[in-house]
Amino acid sequence: MKKSLKIVSFLMLIIFGFTSCKSKMISEKNSFSKGADVGWLPQMEATGYKFYDAEGSEKDCLQLLKDRGINTIRLRVWVNPNDDKASGHCSPEETVVMAVRAQKMGMRIMIDFHYSDSWADPGKQNKPAAWAKHSFPELLTDVYQHTYDVLKLLKKAGVTPEWVQVGNEIPSGMLWPEGHTDNFNQLAQLLDKGYEATKAIDPKIKVIVHLDEGNKSEKFRWFFDKATENKVKYDVIGLSYYPYWIKTDYQSTILDLENNLKDMASRYNKEVMVVEVGGDFEQVQNTKEMLEATIKAVKSVPDNKGLGVIYWEPQGEKSWSGYQLNAWLPDGKPSPALDAFKN
Repeated sequence: MKKSLKIVSFLMLIIFGFTSCKSKMISEKNSFSKGADVGWLPQMEATGYKFYDAEGSEKDCLQLLKDRGINTIRLRVWVNPNDDKASGHCSPEETVVMAVRAQKMGMRIMIDFHYSDSWADPGKQNKPAAWAKHSFPELLTDVYQHTYDVLKLLKKAGVTPEWVQVGNEIPSGMLWPEGHTDNFNQLAQLLDKGYEATKAIDPKIKVIVHLDEGNKSEKFRWFFDKATENKVKYDVIGLSYYPYWIKTDYQSTILDLENNLKDMASRYNKEVMVVEVGGDFEQVQNTKEMLEATIKAVKSVPDNKGLGVIYWEPQGEKSWSGYQLNAWLPDGKPSPALDAFKN
């Protein structure tokens, strides 16, 4: 009898432990995403850049970010990038290595497909050189195959991203001219190919469509009304928010951001996420307050449809990157502005 009780107790412990572990995993998956896009990190390390904690001890950059509450890593992917320090790398293979490393530290993963060999943003959406002379039907195949192949590489390495971005800041479309918003029906088909390739890897991955200037409601309504008309398939509306680039203090635009987030969630019945944010590294307190306000705005979206906030290249310290909106100090230590993610 005693032996039977011991066996039952032991089995109960195993079941309880498994249930607790599973519950924790589900809870983490559904928790608010506090992220960092760190596409420059492998190059920074390769060129000898060192990262330090507040006490001056050398530390892994990802650990420093994790210590500040960061639980998500966003990684961009270029098709056939060059090896330029600041505008190259981020190949599929390099992305897999970084994704594995981040996941081993307990980070959630977002993959950002630019569908270009270098930067894709509102001012440029250049086709990869290998696709430059392809017909539109060929471009549809290119988008599907590239998306599928990269995600397959990740899955083979043990990483299934939680989110996939199909295009990067695409208010005027992508893969110009064929995928320009002047040809919205063609853009819709390209976006759908990215969606279909992603879901073929794992239907649980959430697909993001991403625009810049998240405080500008009219831009988002125009684009996503067109997307609705053209039956574009996606799960999440991604927004960038950079008060610095529109030469305003966040206090004059944060309510516009909040209202737009809520409008997008209700108007299109989608989840929303600030997938890029940044502030002047020299204005530490202002950047910290801007981050706190942005997090609050996303969390205020009803029905838990505000998924998270991701800082773009916080570790890209200016002496290495030349980038003003990083969140790192000249001595290689994290900026106190990142403490906004701790709460």
